[in-house]
Amino acid sequence: MQSPSKLPDTLVCESIAVSGLQGWEDLPDGLLQSIIALSGSFIDLLAFAGTCRSWRAAFSSYPSKSTIRTMLPPLLIRPNVRVKAPHLPSNNGHRKLRTCQVIDLSKQNTTFRCQIPKETLQMMHFAGCSYGHLICCRRRYCVVVDVFSGAEVSPPRLPSSNDREEFYYSGTLTAPLASPKSHLLISTQTSLFDWPVGSDTWFEFQLDDARIEQIVEFNGKFIAMDYHYRIYTLQLAPRLGLQEIKTEWWDGMAECPYLRPWLVVCGDMLLIVDHCINLSYGAPVTYRPYRLDMSTKLAKWVEVKKLDNWALFVGGDVRSTPFSCMNPELWGGKRNCLYYAHYSQPMSIHGFGDQADAVWDRSTDPDLLYKRNWYRQLQALWVYPSMFYSDDE
Repeated sequence: MQSPSKLPDTLVCESIAVSGLQGWEDLPDGLLQSIIALSGSFIDLLAFAGTCRSWRAAFSSYPSKSTIRTMLPPLLIRPNVRVKAPHLPSNNGHRKLRTCQVIDLSKQNTTFRCQIPKETLQMMHFAGCSYGHLICCRRRYCVVVDVFSGAEVSPPRLPSSNDREEFYYSGTLTAPLASPKSHLLISTQTSLFDWPVGSDTWFEFQLDDARIEQIVEFNGKFIAMDYHYRIYTLQLAPRLGLQEIKTEWWDGMAECPYLRPWLVVCGDMLLIVDHCINLSYGAPVTYRPYRLDMSTKLAKWVEVKKLDNWALFVGGDVRSTPFSCMNPELWGGKRNCLYYAHYSQPMSIHGFGDQADAVWDRSTDPDLLYKRNWYRQLQALWVYPSMFYSDDE
């Protein structure tokens, strides 16, 4: 298992050499951590962590990595775009690696890249991405791969189930891999499987009438959403279980009016978001977010007219993780907008609600799709590197 403090060499474009540092390695931790708080991009933080051992240790022990993630945009991984990197290894000692393009919206003039095992991309089925790791499965074998270092963890083989077809509808970690609280959750058509990381056993929870499609952590609890867009609290102990949260849809609707909505945590809000097609001239789709209001006995989804200082990020595969970022203007982004990652072009940008037409770039490829789906081939997705998570999260 990769050490959480290890700096992924593949994440940087050029080797950053810092010379003349006599005494700099002895700077007090308080000062070093104040520098971290002022960093404005991933390249700044990577340069900081790569300066020397003491600076890397200061970054590893930085107590507010979750704050960093809300202030900087996630990185965009484009597995279908290969880049040349002759100075990087072509294998990790066990498998050949594919070098893929990475885009940092806060440093778009800098080329990043990551390395993913070719076998994982070509032979395994994507199940999810969590804490900077791809989760892939095939024939009940699973592998958890660090997106940037290529380091792998292989759980025991999944138990046999009653599924007629091998398909994995979601995969997520409950904490960073190195955390003692980490569990790997895999959802199939009929079961939700739980592997306490490092153990030799899977636990199975039989699902009644709908598979689990997404799991997020919100206010210290895990929230799961099923195929019918019902939501549940998920418990890991003393045994795996689901408890439905009865909800009321907006405008008195009996069921979710959207075809494929998704959950995202945005500050102190749990949002459900999806799009509707526009037939008029202008933006081809309109996205509307709704927040979960649990102040009443029956929880309600309430429309959020504006996201104020927030931006959202989502990929085309249902199993890729959506993210939120605060104050996007700090890195040149747009507030109250959605950044949608695509396969054929890097992204499209959408304003929420009434701002859809004003934000829309008319030069955007008119053939792009906006309905999230399940793909065998890994699609473009947003990721925060594993080094930006703390083991105690």
